[in-house]
Amino acid sequence: MANVFKKAANYLGLVDDEEDTQPVVAAEAPHRGVRSVNQSPRPTFTPVPAPSFTPMQEPLPIMDQIFTIHPRFYNEARTVGERYRMSQPVLMNLSDMEESERKRLVDFASGLVFGLHGSIERVTSKVFLLTPENVRVSTENKTAAAEASFFNQS
Repeated sequence: MANVFKKAANYLGLVDDEEDTQPVVAAEAPHRGVRSVNQSPRPTFTPVPAPSFTPMQEPLPIMDQIFTIHPRFYNEARTVGERYRMSQPVLMNLSDMEESERKRLVDFASGLVFGLHGSIERVTSKVFLLTPENVRVSTENKTAAAEASFFNQS
């Protein structure tokens, strides 16, 4: 019975195979013959360390243009999303849309920029600028222009 467990442990690789290291005498195994020590060497298993994860740094696209869209229907939200996911700033002019669809598109754009860590800025009451994470919009000139404006009577 111990021989069965020894063979099972040997088969599973839990113990060294003593039969492979010593020649078998013909009297012990008359039907097999003599087996040499180096006839069938047992392959050794050496664990390979797991590769360390290094995120690939993709080059950022060149920001040489802003995609401008004048949607008339909410169905054009897909175009806005596709361009924005390509890390391209999107300028949405919603003046040609109905009020209910305009609100839906602004909600969609807000969720889009939130999910992709960007920002959304109202340029006028119906024009919005969606900027990806890697694009910054300067607001210092905007406040200076508002203060120096002819129409600013404050």
